Amino acid sequence: MLLLLPFYFLAAVCVSAWLFFPALRTSTLRGIRACLHGLRRGVVRSTERAGGTVGGLGKGTAKAAGGVGAYLKRHRWQTAAVVLVVSLPTLFAFLMRHNHTFVYETDLRNPNVQIEALLAGERLVPPPPLPPEAFTTAEVVMVRPNIVTASRKWELLDPDFTQRLLLVYQIMREQYGYEMVLIEGYRSPERQQELLDKDGPVVTNAGAWQSYHQYGLAADNAFLRDGKIVISEKDPWALRGYQLYGEVAARVGLTWGGNWKFADFGHVEYRKPGIKLGTPPPSH
Repeated sequence: MLLLLPFYFLAAVCVSAWLFFPALRTSTLRGIRACLHGLRRGVVRSTERAGGTVGGLGKGTAKAAGGVGAYLKRHRWQTAAVVLVVSLPTLFAFLMRHNHTFVYETDLRNPNVQIEALLAGERLVPPPPLPPEAFTTAEVVMVRPNIVTASRKWELLDPDFTQRLLLVYQIMREQYGYEMVLIEGYRSPERQQELLDKDGPVVTNAGAWQSYHQYGLAADNAFLRDGKIVISEKDPWALRGYQLYGEVAARVGLTWGGNWKFADFGHVEYRKPGIKLGTPPPSH
């Protein structure tokens, strides 16, 4: 598209010159008339005399071109000035094509108006807690052996993060029919370091104060099916749920762990401005 701009401005210069300079306009019209006259003669003449028509047309075209050339030669400085002025925007755009002089402020508002309104309005309430034995089934323990001692206290989570996560729960339930459950929320720095030392990449790659769990800004979640927790993505139903969960989380401003190199499908976190990993908050 950028390459077409010089042709556009050249055409603009020619049209402007034709409109504002009578001599050029007269020469151009004379040339056009000569061309039309030659064409008309060609139609009237027989096929044998078609060569004469082409000659007349060529003479008319040459005459018009000669008129334009003569005019430009007489007014070469004026023409050069007009071309330079009109071409400046194109030249500037070409030179600045890789420059970041123009900085546009990113619109930080949530693009989904309905979600934005919900976050600003109704305060969602956490679901009632599940009985402890729901977290001790063979499937859950096999995937997350240390989940029994995890914190699931919603009040320890950041209020903004809590509302966003609960909104995810609501959308997943109402739009997709998936009931979700919190399996771990706030995680102390001591527990974080213990998980890293004991289980490593199986559970986490982060040490103390290197995870948003320590700031109440992260949570691990799973699904409920027939009253039982389904946590493994090897279950096709759960895998589909995790994919939808990741999409919904992104819509409300959360980061989904399923997009990471070492995918953590149940994990979401809120990268709240002002929070710097590795630095304990003032209250600690």
